[in-house]
Amino acid sequence: MHNLEALKQKLVEPTEIVIVSHYKPDADALGSSLGLAKYLQKNGHTVTVIMPSDYPENIAWMPGNEMVINFEANEISQTKSKESIAKAKLIFCLDFSALGRIQQMENIIKNATAEKVMIDHHINPESFANYIYHDTKAASTCEMIYQLIDMLGDIHQMDTDIGQCLYAGIMTDTGSFRHPSTTPLSHAIAGELIKLGVNTNAIHRQTFDNSTENRLRLIGYVVSEKMVILPEYKVAYFTITAEELKKYNSQTGDTEGIANQGLSINGIVLSVLMVERPDGIKMSFRSVEEFAANEVATKYFNGGGHKNAAGGKMTTGGLEGTLKKLLKILPEYKEQLLGIA
Repeated sequence: MHNLEALKQKLVEPTEIVIVSHYKPDADALGSSLGLAKYLQKNGHTVTVIMPSDYPENIAWMPGNEMVINFEANEISQTKSKESIAKAKLIFCLDFSALGRIQQMENIIKNATAEKVMIDHHINPESFANYIYHDTKAASTCEMIYQLIDMLGDIHQMDTDIGQCLYAGIMTDTGSFRHPSTTPLSHAIAGELIKLGVNTNAIHRQTFDNSTENRLRLIGYVVSEKMVILPEYKVAYFTITAEELKKYNSQTGDTEGIANQGLSINGIVLSVLMVERPDGIKMSFRSVEEFAANEVATKYFNGGGHKNAAGGKMTTGGLEGTLKKLLKILPEYKEQLLGIA
């Protein structure tokens, strides 16, 4: 980590700290934030955890969830967030390395007088932080928080609550330890967390087996009626309109995992989900190990992410225009897609 000793000195005396993660946080974002928050609180620091938006109910079980401020919830939460940021001496930016990922909080964090600490594993980091722990080989930010606590000499302060938060992020970002990003270290850290008493079965059940009836019906409808297979490219794609989301009373997180469904089909190399949202078309890209989905997302769809799991967003053209663009660029990748067994 860049400037570890300097950061360690900053944490010697109790201070005001803010932790923020990206818009629409996932389990790695929330788990790393709450795990770090609980560790810092153990050392006497005053910690405020702010998320730029809401997040799915299936990750709201994490210890410390009650301390999270949803910035966009209302004016009160925005005022409280701004006050905490103004008082903070340190701001930890977790699971993102580009300020645009926090959307309406971007300028607030950018202009804050507090020193910033970036901890992230995504590619192409911006240089906005005073302290940087950036590792694209890490499977998750939660994994990095565990290592940070270890580097600070405080691994003995790990407890079950911190462990539950960190395990959730490692589990989800590795796809339950099956994604190519999973490393021996991922398993080793998970093993140490289990030694702390983390209930892996309960965490998996609360995170993955916690759907509402509406969500399950939405997924069933999309897979049955909205999935298109392009065998000439080894591609599957799904489109969901705003009206369809409304029909199934879709909540935050309900479309998570749909893009992965395409990859469960034998021979599919790339799966793309396009969802109509009020502010544009949200896209999710999933691919098998050899194909870089993030390159497609970055080059054509204002996105980015990991090699096999990326996101994108189109603010013009609507769902129809986005689909047309996807179909137009696929020939560019045809040889590469067909070359993967």
